[in-house]
Amino acid sequence: MVQDKRMSDLFQSKPTAPLAEALRPQTVADVIGQSDLLAPGKPLQLAFASGKPHSMILWGPPGVGKTTLARLTATAFQCEFIALSAVFSGVKDIRAAMEQAQAHLAQGKHTILFVDEIHRFNKSQQDALLPYAESGLVTLIGATTENPSFEVNSALLSRAQVYVLKSLTDDELRLLLQRAQDKVLGHLHFEERAISTLVGYADGDARRMLNLLEQCNTAAAAAGVSEIDAAFIENALAINAKRFDKGGDNFYDQISALHKSVRGSNPDAALYWLCRMLDGGADPKYLSRRIVRMAWEDIGLADPRAMQIANDAALTFERLGSPEGELALGQAVVYLAVAAKSNAGYKAYNKARAFVKTDKSREVPVHLRNAPTKLMKELGYGHEYRYAHDEPDAYAAGETYLPDGMADPAWYQPVPRGLEAKIAEKMAFLNGLDAQAGKT
Repeated sequence: MVQDKRMSDLFQSKPTAPLAEALRPQTVADVIGQSDLLAPGKPLQLAFASGKPHSMILWGPPGVGKTTLARLTATAFQCEFIALSAVFSGVKDIRAAMEQAQAHLAQGKHTILFVDEIHRFNKSQQDALLPYAESGLVTLIGATTENPSFEVNSALLSRAQVYVLKSLTDDELRLLLQRAQDKVLGHLHFEERAISTLVGYADGDARRMLNLLEQCNTAAAAAGVSEIDAAFIENALAINAKRFDKGGDNFYDQISALHKSVRGSNPDAALYWLCRMLDGGADPKYLSRRIVRMAWEDIGLADPRAMQIANDAALTFERLGSPEGELALGQAVVYLAVAAKSNAGYKAYNKARAFVKTDKSREVPVHLRNAPTKLMKELGYGHEYRYAHDEPDAYAAGETYLPDGMADPAWYQPVPRGLEAKIAEKMAFLNGLDAQAGKT
């Protein structure tokens, strides 16, 4: 009988809703975060107060409330809610949703169409949404983690207001944890360091925070404990890497931060962004290529050792792989950050490329031409060429090397730092010899 009762309880018990679902806000006032949009007088608060829904694109990282805001919009305006995922849906699903919206309209109900990850729709799928959004049959709300300027076509973008959602702050994540305790997890006590650890691992993502809390609850029940400290969290939870989208804005924002930290001569910041990217799963080979690029672009001839160290670090990683080879990349960004900086060579190259691209094809001066045959010598090729090694200071003062009629463009202007300070002195000395030889 006891066994039968247990089996009966097993099949009659209702599944427990995930914590994220149990704590999903029921009103706009329940939303944690996004005060820049939802506080009194802010854009979304005013939109809700207007009494008329409008199409919008909600752009932000995962776990910041995009889906929640879409659902609350439907509730606030008493609209029907249809959700599509751009990952799994196609034009056929869009048409089916529009038929459903038409049925709602016949019953006097307007429809909010929510398209999650709208950036995953291709152009034809996005175009298929246009006539329905224009006709007013549905109010479109798209959610995206990618920059809509690049991922949403202009026609659709022009018909929707873009709202930028931000990651939750540490204080907002703590408030979320407190709400979870108040409503569901009152039997658990979190030490301060445990809370700080959870907040750090959540990385601004409310969904991740709630999932971590759910894991805590399960692990605590299995271990028969109610006191949660940092050590328990480290040992019990499966912690994933920080939020990092290898192909999206996060990726390019972080590589930009790494590059600018090196350029700004801040080794600690450079190491931080390098480690953030490695921790997030960035390809170290890609990072090594970018580090080599930094050496050539921002240090150049001010410290030629930087290029060698960057190249050596890339080769070291090729030989050792992860994680051992990552140390070489770390050492390289530290050296690049503290090295003397110059973009003189980078700027000179870009100016030369731009000039050549738009300039006419100029002939090589006769005295610089090669003369391997008798005919070429008779035509004057190489005539009066001055061999620099035979000249005083190994420099043919007054000689010209640019095409005839082309003024000296002075593209390369060495900076007064590092080795380039010496290069500038050398160039000034040679210019003085040219002046003495009568070259203008």
